[in-house]
Amino acid sequence: MHSNARALVRKTAPSYPVRLRRFDVRLSQPARATENTTGTDVSEPLWINDPTELLRRLEHAPSRIGLDTEFIRERTYWPRLALVQMAVGDEILLVDPLLPGMAAALAAWLDAPGVLKVMHSASEDLITFKCACGTLPRPMYDTQVAAGLAGTGAGLGYQKLVEQVTGVVLPKGETRSDWMRRPLSAAQLEYAADDVRHLAALHDATAGRLRALGREAWLAEDVERMLATAAREEGETWPHLSMRSAQFLDAAGQRRLLRLLRWRDRYAREQDHPRSWVLDNDLAFTLSRDPPADADALQRRLDAIPKSPRRLAAAIWQALSTPLPDEDRMPAPAGDPDRNAIKRLQDAVARRSAELALPDGVLASRRYLEALLENGQWPPALQGWRRRELESALAPLLAPAASTG
Repeated sequence: MHSNARALVRKTAPSYPVRLRRFDVRLSQPARATENTTGTDVSEPLWINDPTELLRRLEHAPSRIGLDTEFIRERTYWPRLALVQMAVGDEILLVDPLLPGMAAALAAWLDAPGVLKVMHSASEDLITFKCACGTLPRPMYDTQVAAGLAGTGAGLGYQKLVEQVTGVVLPKGETRSDWMRRPLSAAQLEYAADDVRHLAALHDATAGRLRALGREAWLAEDVERMLATAAREEGETWPHLSMRSAQFLDAAGQRRLLRLLRWRDRYAREQDHPRSWVLDNDLAFTLSRDPPADADALQRRLDAIPKSPRRLAAAIWQALSTPLPDEDRMPAPAGDPDRNAIKRLQDAVARRSAELALPDGVLASRRYLEALLENGQWPPALQGWRRRELESALAPLLAPAASTG
C-alpha cells in the first residue's frame, strides 16, 4: 500500500527467486526513513515465481507471518489475485500468483494451524484468497481491528498505524496500479514490500495492549466473524434491506425489488461482472415501482434508456414476474428512524465507549443501532462481546421494542 523514497527493483534474470536490487527513485517529496525500527532486520524482498521454491521457504516458517495481497476488482464481481506479499522472519517474499501451481501452493499453506497470519484490514484480502485459493488464512490476526479494540483508533489505515507505532512515514504510492502487469514497476515492488514490512511491529504493539486489557477474546470473536463472512458462498438473503430507497416502495414493489436484486447477484456471480453492469440500483428501483405490463413493454423501456441492459430483457422480465418461495417472509426495509431515539442510543454507546476507552465507531455504528431500534433484534454484528457490553445500557431505551433475539 505504501512506498519509501528508496525503491527496490527486481532483476528480471532467468533464475528465481531473485533478490531485488536497490536503486534510487527521485520523488517530489522529501526522502522518508526506510530503516527498520522494529529491532528486526528485514532483508530486501525476493520475487517468488516457483511453487516449489515457495513451499521450501515456508517449510520451516516462523510461528508468525505478515501477509497481504494486491488484487483488482474494477471490471469483475470476484477479486482477481495479482500479488501476495509475505514477511517471513527476516525475509519479504513477493509471490506471483498468476503462474501455474502457485494458487495450490498458497492454499496448502494458508490454513496451516501453527502459523499466525498477521494482516491489516483483511476483509477484501480474505475474499480474494477464498476466490483464488479456495481457502482462508487461519489462524489470522487483523492489526486494524486490534488497534480499534486496544483503543488506538477506529479504522486506522496501515500507513497511519505504522507511523503511530514505529514512527516510519510511508508515503502513498500505487493505490491505483495495474497489479496484473508484468513486470511490475519499481514503485509497485517497493509499495508491495512495505505493505508487510511493519506488520510484526503492529502485531507486537496491539497484541501487548490487548493482553493488558484482557480483550484478546474480543479480537478472536471479531476475526472469526470476518472469516465467516468471507467463507459465505451465497449472496445476501435480503439484499433490498441495503437500499435506502426500498422503504418508498409498497409491499408489492418491495417483492419485485427483492426478485430483481437476487437475480442480479446470481447473474453477476455466474458471469463475473460487477452488479452495476448487470442492473444498476436506480433502474431496479424504477422497474419495481412501475413494472412494465409484459415482456415487450420491458424491452421497449430498456431500448429507450442509454446503456441499459437491453440484451438481458428476457431474463429481467422472468425475474421480475416470477414470485420467490420466501418473499412473503421478507422483512420490510427500515423507514426513516426516530432521530431522537437514535440520538439517545448513540449517546449511551458513546458513554459506554468512553468507559471502555474505545474509539468512536468500534462498539456500535449508527447503521446497526438503526436496525436494533427498528425491530428490537440484535444484529449479528452486535452479538457476542458487544451485546454483553451494551445490553444493560441500551435495554431501557429499547423497551418495549427490544426482544431477546
